[in-house]
Amino acid sequence: QVQPVESGGGWVQPGGSLRLSCAASGIESRFYTMSWYRQAPGAQRELVGTITSGDKTYYTDPVKGRCTISRDNAQNTVYLQMDSLKPEDTAVYYCFIPRLNTWGQGTQVTVSS
Repeated sequence: QVQPVESGGGWVQPGGSLRLSCAASGIESRFYTMSWYRQAPGAQRELVGTITSGDKTYYTDPVKGRCTISRDNAQNTVYLQMDSLKPEDTAVYYCFIPRLNTWGQGTQVTVSS
């Protein structure tokens, strides 16, 4: 059974950085497009960015220039590096595999002073 597992969330002050990880057991994630979503309290889940199976990356406007998605194929892991974090980045961050319609359990990111 395919199960993406996120980690790396936590509390950080505004302007800080975090790196989230998504380890996908049951597949070789390098062959799959992988996406990061987030859901803030009271809001709908929204796309953060995507890395395709060809390693092209796309980001939505709220995070463009502040986030980088990458892969470590040896670790079968996809990363979301987030810099210059803002309080409005506070959310639960999810890893999603579109081809398999499979979500991870999420990891909480809190940005506050």
